[in-house]
Amino acid sequence: MHDAIIVGGGPAGLSAALLLGRARRRVLLVDAGEGRNARSHAIHGFLTRDGTPPAEFRRMAQEELRRYPSIELRQGEVEAARRNRDGFAVTLAGQTTESRSLLLATGLADELPDWPGLDEAYGTDIWHCPYCDGFERQDEPLAVHGAGHDAVRLAIEVRNWTGDLVACTDGPVSQADRDRLAALNIGLREGRVTALRVEDGRLRALRFADGSELERAGLFLAIAQRPRSALAESLGCKLTAAGQVRANRHGGTDIPGLFIAGDASPGLQMAVVAAAQGSIAAFHLNAGLLKQESHPQ
Repeated sequence: MHDAIIVGGGPAGLSAALLLGRARRRVLLVDAGEGRNARSHAIHGFLTRDGTPPAEFRRMAQEELRRYPSIELRQGEVEAARRNRDGFAVTLAGQTTESRSLLLATGLADELPDWPGLDEAYGTDIWHCPYCDGFERQDEPLAVHGAGHDAVRLAIEVRNWTGDLVACTDGPVSQADRDRLAALNIGLREGRVTALRVEDGRLRALRFADGSELERAGLFLAIAQRPRSALAESLGCKLTAAGQVRANRHGGTDIPGLFIAGDASPGLQMAVVAAAQGSIAAFHLNAGLLKQESHPQ
């Protein structure tokens, strides 16, 4: 019986495992190796790790965790999870492992447009977070794409990084949105984007349904997201409109002993924030275990 099973080996899950390992809890961390930022060249905004490639960040974190004898790292995907009398039972590679508590740091998946050329340049010239990638492409000709107001909202955010910016909205926007864009000298294209022109893996232009093109060096996407894992829902958790698991500020859910951290939980989606959420959830998970031990049934 583990004290905690952590599902997900990104910044949230790794940080949670570290705190619990230091609390001498018996921890199993299961990582499917499908990080949301796998296509990114570097993590940014993470003090002392700014510019570190995601794969290198994971390698260093796992190396640190191996120093703690109570932490077990296992590669694979949790196929199912259920509550039982003593906590939780998870199925991994056809085998069931039990734990007194469960922390899901399974993240989100981005629903990317189905455009020819996108996959070649995604993570190089195409992103979704300006705080993560805007600084490196400052003052370049950039575009933002999204449905209507979503593109306008993101364009206003991206405007701080470049004065050469066009919002592509796939349809008409309100006069209020037009006025906002004009006040900031942000261009507007309301035609539908159907493809990208990519050469040697680099974005060159956005192509519209009418055949015209908009030459750009980079593109930020305002896109929908979905949970990467259905484990939380299968255990009875509810999702927010954004597809994240409903949880309190400590990562606790309505299911006793079940915690959420990282992009799967409500809040700002950045690596440094996910790591903090992992530590917070682990602290309160451990507090719950201490309460059980001091007040046995």
